[in-house]
This record gives sequence, structure tokens and C-alpha cells, in this order.
Amino acid sequence: MNQKEIIAKCKQNDYSAQVEVYNSYKNMLYNSCFRILKNREEAEDIVHDAFIKGFKKIYQISDDIHLGSWFRRIAINTALDKIRKDKNIFLLEESKQIEAQVEEVDFDEAEEMSVDFIKECIHKLKEKYSVILTLYLIEDYNHREIALQLGLNESTVRNQYARGKKQLIEMIKNNKEHEFKRSFTAS
Repeated sequence: MNQKEIIAKCKQNDYSAQVEVYNSYKNMLYNSCFRILKNREEAEDIVHDAFIKGFKKIYQISDDIHLGSWFRRIAINTALDKIRKDKNIFLLEESKQIEAQVEEVDFDEAEEMSVDFIKECIHKLKEKYSVILTLYLIEDYNHREIALQLGLNESTVRNQYARGKKQLIEMIKNNKEHEFKRSFTAS
């Protein structure tokens, strides 16, 4: 079945088409949600909720939309709703916002760093930085979209992105120094 046929069958509440959509996109949605929530069970619950929401509203979409992207957006929004509901980690006093100067890192040796290592470093950041970096760097949201999703000012998102990026860079640099010292002492 092609994408248009699958969408048409899902609009008719065809169970086999829904299962095919679920099996095609569940891992992608889970990975996106896990990067945001940092919790396996919560990510699984959000994926389940996202599919339910998506199938209930599938009649609203056109037949030429990319289903994976559409369901991913629903899952990410649902994960962000959970964060907003559970804890308000994104509040900052506007008067305390400072533009962070972030040095750019020369990633000439970037091939030595795995994507998984960088994702692991992002995962170790404070949640308010981790969520914004994940949405911006991995999920390809822009600052305005992140601000809308989190109910923040765009300047707050930019500041938290800059601070998180600075901490990420420091974490990567510290790891590179640690690896160098370890290889030097092992010689």
C-alpha cells in the first residue's frame, strides 16, 4: 500500500492500516519522546497517546502529508505537554536573562565522537537545556516553534539554548581531555 492508500484506509478506521502505520513509526516516535522525557515508560506512554490522538484526528489531514512527520509532531507535542503539566522547569525571571556568549567548537575531530555520545551528553544536561537542545538540534524545531510549544518567550529559548550549548561544549571538551590523558597514561 502506498501512503495515500494507507491514509485513506486509516480515515475509514481500518485496523490493519493503523497497525501498519503504528509498526512503521513507533520506534521513531519513541526515540523522539525518550530524548525529551529521559524516561522509558513515560516515552512509551506518550507514543501510545500520540497514536490514539493521531488516529482520532486523521480525518483532518490531506492524503499527501507524510504520516511519520505528522505523528512525530503529535508525539513531541504530547511529550512537551507532559513536561509542562508535571513540572514547570522553564520559568526564568525575565530580568535575570543574560545573553550567553558561546564559543564555537572546532569539530575537526568530530568523526571520533559518535552521535550516540553527543546524545548521551545532551541527556546529561539539566532538563530545561536538554529539552531545548533536543528539539533544536535533533528534532529540527526552530527557536520560535520551541517557544510556542513551551509557552516561553523566544528570547528565553535562545538564552537557554545558548547556555545548554555552552555546557554541552564543555562536557565534550572535558571528555576529549579525559580521553587524551587516559591514552597518554596508558602508553
